[in-house]
Amino acid sequence: MSDNIQEKENIRSGFAALVGRPNVGKSTLMNALIGQKIAAVSNRAQTTRKRIQTVYTDERGQVVFLDTPGVTKAKNRLGDYMLETARNALTEVDLVLWLVEPSTFIGAGERTILERLKGSRVPVVLAVNKTDTASKEQLAACIDTYRKEMDFTEVVPVSAVKGDGLEELLQVIFRLLPEGPMYFDADTVTDERMRDIAAELIREQALRHLDKEIPHGIAVLVERFSERPDGSITDIDATIICERESHKGIIIGRKGTMLRKIGSGARREIEDMLEQQVNLKLFVKVRPDWRDNAMLLKEYGYLAPKKK
Repeated sequence: MSDNIQEKENIRSGFAALVGRPNVGKSTLMNALIGQKIAAVSNRAQTTRKRIQTVYTDERGQVVFLDTPGVTKAKNRLGDYMLETARNALTEVDLVLWLVEPSTFIGAGERTILERLKGSRVPVVLAVNKTDTASKEQLAACIDTYRKEMDFTEVVPVSAVKGDGLEELLQVIFRLLPEGPMYFDADTVTDERMRDIAAELIREQALRHLDKEIPHGIAVLVERFSERPDGSITDIDATIICERESHKGIIIGRKGTMLRKIGSGARREIEDMLEQQVNLKLFVKVRPDWRDNAMLLKEYGYLAPKKK
């Protein structure tokens, strides 16, 4: 990629929102497109809670991807925040990528998204993900079903896991984005803070290792993130917030085994991200019903402060 891309004429740039119901693969696709793991990924609903912004740049221009929370019915204030985040993203972008699975069944989540997208003033690209799990006949039937519901600007089959169709998707995105200036330096991958990404990677490990409803009731707060003076190690202190005393015991595990398992997996992911040794210390605190507590939601980064 040329270092002087910002000096080129006719480059295309803009913002593209990834929307879809939970577990359809939005974060996996975004990570695959930018070639680096930024967003947490798991097979649990609510893996993505906040809007995560990443940047892809090549000689054609620059795409700023917004990975939004999966659209689902809100059950608490956290759910309201997630739903509002997903809705707002649709009004702030130049392009919408709607991810669906290769199925002819259009459920309630898809119907909710469909109704919002029908009023969109920007191009909407239907990206049929997980093509590695479907036959050509199933894929064709899926595309036909969705085309009958809405007149999409483009339809692109992809497999975020296998990497199939990603270049075709990028070609479509750059063709549809307007000509404009670069929003970030060419080497920027995300404007997220490293401590916030670390918190998400810790929560990802908790999602993977904990059972049933516990993952939905946890948050991660990074309270220290500092590099040692000689640059050899980054020290991270993080607290896993849960809603019940019984959940705290499960998160810690017998003689601390579960907490060590979560910490070990998270440390490896964070070290890969920072390309540096990490000293990670995890703690667990109970905050009953934090998902319905506006003050705690704000403290944990889910509610933006009100403008004065």
